Order: sequence, then C-alpha cells, then structure tokens
Amino acid sequence: MRTQHINRLSATLLIGLSMTALFLVLAALAQPPRALPSDEGTEAHIFQLSIAALLPMTLVFLATANWARPWRSVLPLACAALATGLAFAALYHLEHSHHL
Repeated sequence: MRTQHINRLSATLLIGLSMTALFLVLAALAQPPRALPSDEGTEAHIFQLSIAALLPMTLVFLATANWARPWRSVLPLACAALATGLAFAALYHLEHSHHL
C-alpha cells in the first residue's frame, strides 16, 4: 500500500473511533439513569476499545503523515482530539451528575 493511502485510512479510522466514543457517551446521557448495574454493559466496553485503539491509530497516522502539508495532517488530529475531549467531558458529567 502507498503511504498516502495508509495515512488517509488511518485518518478516517482516527476520526471514526473518536466519534464512536462520543456517540456512545451521548447515547448513554440520553437514557434515563439506571440503578447500579452489576456490569458496565456492551456500550462501555465498546467505548473502552475505541479509546484504546486511538493510540495505535494516532501513531500510524503520525508515522505516515506528509508534513510538507501540515494542515492536511493537523486537521484530522484536531477533529479527533475535539471529539475525544468532548467524549471524556460527557463521560465525566455522566459519572458525576447524571447517574446519582
């Protein structure tokens, strides 16, 4: 595979993983609070896997980035960072005030 193709694919996966994490937390916020569950549930495990996969995907993206065009490299990173930051902010809200 060409480096540019790998970079495009890793950028898409990077944004997709961060958006998946954000969507899962927002979906959990939209549901009514539950009693203390014995298990976290499938959504929590998918969230954890999405977050865990962000590090290797970011490394692949950075390793294949064309830094001659920095905006093409920074934009996917910024989008992923924003979505991930919002996901963790929403998760904090979910854990500390939504499910009391």
